[in-house]
Amino acid sequence: MKLSLHKMGLLALAFVLSFLMIVPAFAADTIKIGFNLPLTGDIPEVGDGSKKAAEMYLKDINDAGGLEVGGKKYMLEFVYMDNESKAESAVNAALKLIEQENVVAIIGPNSSKQAVPAGGTCNDNRTPMITPWSTNPDTTKDRPWVFRAAFLDPFQGPVAADFASEKFGAKTSAVLFDVSNDYSKGLAEIFKAAWEKKGLGPVVAFESHGTKDQDFSAQLTTIIKANPDFIFVPDNYNQVALIVQQARDLGYQGPFMGSDAWGTPDLIKLCGEQCYGNFFSTHYAAAGATGATKVFIDRYEKAYGSTPADYAALTWDSIGLLVQGIQNAGKVDSNPRKERQLIRDGLAAIKSFDGITGKSKFDEQGDPIKCAVVVKISDQGEFVFEQSVCP
Repeated sequence: MKLSLHKMGLLALAFVLSFLMIVPAFAADTIKIGFNLPLTGDIPEVGDGSKKAAEMYLKDINDAGGLEVGGKKYMLEFVYMDNESKAESAVNAALKLIEQENVVAIIGPNSSKQAVPAGGTCNDNRTPMITPWSTNPDTTKDRPWVFRAAFLDPFQGPVAADFASEKFGAKTSAVLFDVSNDYSKGLAEIFKAAWEKKGLGPVVAFESHGTKDQDFSAQLTTIIKANPDFIFVPDNYNQVALIVQQARDLGYQGPFMGSDAWGTPDLIKLCGEQCYGNFFSTHYAAAGATGATKVFIDRYEKAYGSTPADYAALTWDSIGLLVQGIQNAGKVDSNPRKERQLIRDGLAAIKSFDGITGKSKFDEQGDPIKCAVVVKISDQGEFVFEQSVCP
């Protein structure tokens, strides 16, 4: 059956329109960046804080007319994808951002539980990824397309062990961790090895739980019976609140030592006075901050009415790293695949970075070598600087 000239014209028009719909926004002098965030699920506060920091950064760049690369300005477009705080959803979110949204780089996931598998997906698909908050070595290990803004657990574990032994005069310790969380399990094992290497005394209890557990009384009973000088809990803030409260209910009056996953204002909302006086290692301390860090905090507080947690500050630094990587390339390619390669090479060329969470140097794995901060939870529920520990 022959088509009329009119019908052929309509078909040609439909083809052109369909083609235009699939051409990425990147082609119109826009650099499209994806965010793989836990906007729902177990740790939605983390995704929300990261998104708020990202929106501040995006406004700064676009209000100035865009990001200048090779003498030309490009507007930024941020695409936010919810990973539901789940590993499999983080992989799916990464694939959607790469294959459907045609982003040229991805910020996130934050938690190692999501960042480790999503990092594999991004590396396999040759798409640059920067995780703000993941501290597990496996996130970047042998993955040349994956970078991070946070220090690593092999550094954080000994920091926690050293601080607790000195601050508490501790000779024994106990550990309670999430066995199904790469971050929690990995850091628990690193801490145990670091503590035993110190030779002060034993880890008298090494207890685990599941991600969805709400009742920790059996594990805590075992720990309390072992009579440790303190308990190390490398868990997410929502779990920490339950653990600390249940331990107090069971009669434990000793100190807790925590890790960077404690570092959100929601910990205080959930835990209250029960968490006052305890310590945790983290990436920066908001209270008493100076310089560019204070400027960021003041702006965030004015915009959103709350103090930014470490993952918000690390998201800001992650975008800063990505921007430097894009500019290092010296040009922008309209082909997303070619632009991803340019960005990866630009990121790999970064030898040091001065961010609001501190100065970093980068090793061959794309991991920053930077200082950690130990903070105390004050009687007002603030995270107050206690000491800085550097490699």
